[in-house]
Amino acid sequence: MQRISLKLYFLFMFSFLSTIKLRAQEQVLDTIKSKIALSTLDSLSLFQFDTTVPKNSPHVDKIIDYAKRFLGTPYRSAGMTPSGFDCSGFIYYVMGNFGLTLTHSSYGMAEFGKTVKLADIRPGDLLFFKGSSTKSSRIGHVAMVVEVGMNSIKFIHSSTSRGVVIDNFVGSKYYIPRYITTKRLDYGVEE
Repeated sequence: MQRISLKLYFLFMFSFLSTIKLRAQEQVLDTIKSKIALSTLDSLSLFQFDTTVPKNSPHVDKIIDYAKRFLGTPYRSAGMTPSGFDCSGFIYYVMGNFGLTLTHSSYGMAEFGKTVKLADIRPGDLLFFKGSSTKSSRIGHVAMVVEVGMNSIKFIHSSTSRGVVIDNFVGSKYYIPRYITTKRLDYGVEE
């Protein structure tokens, strides 16, 4: 009986892991396809954004306005307070002010929310990037989208060299090759 249970367990685990592996492979293929398209364009200037993006909820606007209060705050490794933030500490602190509990790591934060395509990005979404090395496949940086326009995706983050700043993703030679995914958190309000 125990042998049958073990066989069923291993069969189930193999099936489960195969499903996860397939999903991961699909995500990798989607990322590669988007990177090829982006490198071919060399920027997002030809990328089509939905210009009928719904108006932000007042809750998201409050979160963005609160985050902007910290522009100019210096970078501090492992920092989670207004005296200095690292990238995830900044997002953690801002979201915590609105009752959202996240982990204090960009890698861990990427486990929250639902994945969103770049074409569907909205203010309040979180962008995840590789760290300083483009060769890495691991998430090492997080930022929050504050504005989406025809030729811009502006995001706020804590940069190691400049502290809390707003940058434009579109046309960025630094951030485009490091982009991994976008996540939308549940802010507890109707969309």
